[in-house]
Amino acid sequence: MAAKKDYYELLGVSREVSEDEIKKAYRKLAMKHHPDQNRGDKDAETKFKELSEAYEVLSDQNKRQQYDRFGHDGVKSAFGPGGFDFSRDFTHTADIEDILENFFGGGGGGRFVDEIFGGGSRTRSQSSDRGADLRFDLEIDFEEAVFGSEREVALPMAAECTSCGGNGTKPGTRAETCRHCSGRGYALSGGGFFQVRQTCPVCGGQGTMITDPCEACNGTGRVKQRKRLTLKIPKGVETGSRLRLTGRGEGGVRGGKAGDLYVVLHVREHELFQRQGDDLYCQVPVPFETAALGGEIQVPTVEGFARLKLSPGTETGKTFRLKGKGMPGLDRHGHGDLHVQVLAEVPVKLNTKQKQLLKDFQDSGSPSNYPEMKRFTKLTEKFFDRKAAIQK
Repeated sequence: MAAKKDYYELLGVSREVSEDEIKKAYRKLAMKHHPDQNRGDKDAETKFKELSEAYEVLSDQNKRQQYDRFGHDGVKSAFGPGGFDFSRDFTHTADIEDILENFFGGGGGGRFVDEIFGGGSRTRSQSSDRGADLRFDLEIDFEEAVFGSEREVALPMAAECTSCGGNGTKPGTRAETCRHCSGRGYALSGGGFFQVRQTCPVCGGQGTMITDPCEACNGTGRVKQRKRLTLKIPKGVETGSRLRLTGRGEGGVRGGKAGDLYVVLHVREHELFQRQGDDLYCQVPVPFETAALGGEIQVPTVEGFARLKLSPGTETGKTFRLKGKGMPGLDRHGHGDLHVQVLAEVPVKLNTKQKQLLKDFQDSGSPSNYPEMKRFTKLTEKFFDRKAAIQK
């Protein structure tokens, strides 16, 4: 038996190279000697096996250390008594995928690797396809988000054909076994060491052929229709909340399971309440005399009116917090808070008597009645004094 070749020499690298350099060298040589690029060339097949074995060892830090210390004897235990088993022990599928993508086009590598190296064949034998998941965007009113509601919607979607029961065949007939793949759903290509299992191009992996398609669905097993659904909108939802309806999406192909329906909610803005998380904000106008003298006012909440007591001299813009009077939590536990901002409103359309009363009030006032105005006047005077000093 010929002596095993040095792994570093096989890859054409020195013993001091990094893992990245080993990877680059392997990819370059694997592309060159790949069996699918050299059909019928036994030497290329042997070379490819040797390169794969070398890379399997040198790309693994522990195996590489064993090999550097003890040579081929140091890594025998990694392969077992039968030596290197390419189909079982090749663990670097990400590297081979890149190579296969160059042979078969973008995206094909992963499929071929699965079929070649035991990652689970994706071919189907007389199987069915699950229907697609669907998304539906729904606008709801603010009140629906607060109290929850039920909405009926009609959505166009593909559903199982009732005429053929979803199998795609004309009633009274049945599908025939695909002659190209003998009902397996896959076909084999290549030979010897490198053999590829591919989805049957004739039946698409179904394993059967429909010779008498259903007239209602043209053999697809599905028909377009408007499906009416009742949606239950829970309390506390907000814009972006999603409702998932399992099995209410697009119907499956040939009896496959239906997909899911995802309803994405969009809550319309409200004229009275603004929302931030579970908290609500509301501006409440009050008569200026109430703000001045103090008193009770009524403020709206999602559950009804609440009373709020104002102290004498309440400034316009002051905000009060009403704990637990905001939005209900989506998890059905607790409520947010309601933040009420008071806005003192100046009266308009005064009659003669009202005007005279205000005139009398104005005449009886003093600067001490208006501390903010007094502060503003002092700041203004300070500014102009500073201006005069600079311009002297």
